[in-house]
Amino acid sequence: MKFIRQTYESLRFAIQALRANLLRTTLSLLGVTVGIFAIIGVFTVVDSLERNIKESLSEIGDQVVYVQKWPWIFGGEFQWWKYFQWPEINYSDYKYLAERLEGADALVAMDFKGRQTAKNGNNSMDALVQGVTFEYNKVSEVAIEKGRYFMPQEIEKGRNVAIVGADIAETLFPNDADPVGKLFKVSGLRYTVLGIQKKKGKGLFDIAGNPDTKVIIPYLSFAKAFQSSDPSVDIVAKSRPQDVGQVELEAEITGLLRTKRGIRPSKSSNFSVNRPEAATKAVSGLFAIITLAGWVIGSFSILVGGFGIANIMFVSVKERTSLIGIQKSLGAKNYFILFQFLFEAIFLSLIGGLVGILLVYLLSFAKLGSLEIVLSSKNVILGLGVSSFIGVLSGIVPAFTASRMDPVEAIRAK
Repeated sequence: MKFIRQTYESLRFAIQALRANLLRTTLSLLGVTVGIFAIIGVFTVVDSLERNIKESLSEIGDQVVYVQKWPWIFGGEFQWWKYFQWPEINYSDYKYLAERLEGADALVAMDFKGRQTAKNGNNSMDALVQGVTFEYNKVSEVAIEKGRYFMPQEIEKGRNVAIVGADIAETLFPNDADPVGKLFKVSGLRYTVLGIQKKKGKGLFDIAGNPDTKVIIPYLSFAKAFQSSDPSVDIVAKSRPQDVGQVELEAEITGLLRTKRGIRPSKSSNFSVNRPEAATKAVSGLFAIITLAGWVIGSFSILVGGFGIANIMFVSVKERTSLIGIQKSLGAKNYFILFQFLFEAIFLSLIGGLVGILLVYLLSFAKLGSLEIVLSSKNVILGLGVSSFIGVLSGIVPAFTASRMDPVEAIRAK
């Protein structure tokens, strides 16, 4: 109980010392404030960007692989002259895999055509047109608010039906509360609205296209309208739950396509099996470098702030030498003196850290386009932890010096 009481008294002395020198306290914590703001600010922005990008990447499918002509390469040499000679992935490749592939939960052929004019009467807007096969909703979310998804026969017969985004429905049918079943045109061809997707809003990175401005139609209908000169597709395969890492699925697809194309065992494949995880890893690696830069930049400011606090603590010890002597002559233990100055240094650093975190929190209200900045509890705890650590480092030497003073010599000091 005595130790706790004396620790509490040390805490009171530290607070009184800070309140007695408000100007000095304020100037001392500025360096820590700037450092914590730099580190936590960078971490918060990086976390927000990374979360946004990963959410966008998740829209191109979870537990899937993409069979394409061009590989996804992040870093290293991109041998475009080699890949340029590879044949396109086409619809016959999809049909071949659909008939033989056993390790997939879903298999989809799809392609895109950007900036096509969707029109209804005098109302029109640019749309991203996407042709898909039936299992598309198993590899990518299709959040239908009104109407329904495609039926198998509509896909197989390539009928002119469409699922449209919310912005397209609002623009083409501004006075119609339920456009399902209504006709509209895309590049001069008539389509019937089957369903309308829920409004998503513009994202910072709409990697698979913004669903709000997208028109999804059966692939065979898409091919007739847009693929007379370039009949290529992307094939997307979703693995079964037990196939961790899509290893078995990738091996089966590779084997089947090599057989179809008559590729000898000694020859390399002339197609790519791409994974969204590769893009996620590349993004994480990039942000790891940015995070390291944030540490370096913030550390300089915190280092300056830490030296400032240490300097102020030495001054404080000098000013209160006589008081230290009186306290020790009245029986104060060394730890009682040490805690006074150590708590004072920690408080200085913590206050600076809290102000830095507050500035980052205020930054989160800033409008940065579609990027939503969120200050996570992890970063708050990190900021407080770094502040406390700097406070201990800055205050331990002055506090130890004060605690080891001879009471007689301290009382005589002027």
